[in-house]
Amino acid sequence: MNKLKITETALRDGHQSLIATRLKTDEIIPILETMDQVGYYAMEVWGGATFDACIRFLNEDPWERLRLIRKHVKNTKLQMLLRGQNLLGYRNYADDTVEKFVELSIKNGIDIIRVFDALNDVRNLEASVKAIKKYNGHCQCAISYTTSPIHTPEYYLDLVKTMESMGADSICIKDMAGVLTPYKAYDLVKRIKEITDIPIELHTHCTSGIADMIYMKAVEAGVDIIDTAISPFSGGTSQPPTESLAITFAEMERNPGLDTEKLLEVAEYFKPIRDKYMADGILNPKVLLTEPQTLKYQVPGGMLSNLLSQLKQQNSEEKYEDVLKEVPRVRQDLGYPPLVTPMSQMVGTQALFNVLTGERYKLIPKEIKDYVRGNYGKSPGPISDEMRHKIIGDEEVITVRPADLIEPEFEKMKIEAGSLAKNDEDVLAVALFPQVAPKFLENKYNKTEVKKEDDNKIKFINVTM
Repeated sequence: MNKLKITETALRDGHQSLIATRLKTDEIIPILETMDQVGYYAMEVWGGATFDACIRFLNEDPWERLRLIRKHVKNTKLQMLLRGQNLLGYRNYADDTVEKFVELSIKNGIDIIRVFDALNDVRNLEASVKAIKKYNGHCQCAISYTTSPIHTPEYYLDLVKTMESMGADSICIKDMAGVLTPYKAYDLVKRIKEITDIPIELHTHCTSGIADMIYMKAVEAGVDIIDTAISPFSGGTSQPPTESLAITFAEMERNPGLDTEKLLEVAEYFKPIRDKYMADGILNPKVLLTEPQTLKYQVPGGMLSNLLSQLKQQNSEEKYEDVLKEVPRVRQDLGYPPLVTPMSQMVGTQALFNVLTGERYKLIPKEIKDYVRGNYGKSPGPISDEMRHKIIGDEEVITVRPADLIEPEFEKMKIEAGSLAKNDEDVLAVALFPQVAPKFLENKYNKTEVKKEDDNKIKFINVTM
């Protein structure tokens, strides 16, 4: 049998899940060459919220981070997460912008792009897949896993065949909420392996307390790759620990063959960094706790804590259980969308409004209206005429691919970015995060100019002395 492969997530999803994506580049760089010797199949290092966090909170250039990581990682594939037509932002972008982003991601160092759509609407993957193939990247299409009356094994098998026909080089079962269970994982992987020869990867979270068992059964069923996080950034709302699973699976025929001594070095390096974030309060111990209600309500761990925080702000903590019970009802009303960004935030907010106002759909966020209009893509299941009328009245629902309604925009974005953007990477930063990127770029280049002036003064003084 083929060797089990392991993707390390600590540099993206691990710290995104536990410390709100706050790892700094200078905390990452010193350990990269050691990580590169571990024997990982890939290291997930970019995408998701890393881009946003870099410019919004860390005052770092995310493109420069990627280039630095690539410089230090010579043997291991670098992987990123992409939200299909949303890229890393929160709206659909035109196809030319999607292509440019994919092109520059690969040019700056990415090997594997894991691309998903929150609704599993494959039309929202088309532009990304085409661009990844055009620029010779590895295209991994991800299934947003969820459970509902329509999300049957047959639903997922059809999705796999469609993704394969689109050009996927591999498929990821992306259990972003941690709601997959061990025996369902075994059955799903087994059935997928019967219909395709392309590699299958499994991604889950430890929130509900069963992630290790999920991986064990999936490996028994023949899954090719699993996602893990080095122990200091594992567990809770993150992935299972790399070292523990590497040792466990070393006892089987498909031994992943990771260097356990190097893994120990990596873990020891990250422990004081984790402890610092815990002392600072950025790593809240609550995110490390097991929450079986994830399985009961099918709500991701991060969404649970966010709902509780919002209720605290409204002095309505006693309504927490009511909101949790309302979430599945809202999902049903909206055609059972998977609870992944941005749908998890949208469904959670609607459930909160329904409970706090005491009247269902008295307050409806704009994003929910856009979803029902079809602006995010096709809902997985049908939305009743009654519910649609309650939310958008007699407005027409679009049935075309949402991006078909967006004119090419990248050249226009370059003009709008003006002198702030020194290159296409800067243009994309402004396009994805228009509220924060301009100020970031202004500071970045002003700082550079000041530094150069200071350097010149220092050189002048040295010469005269």
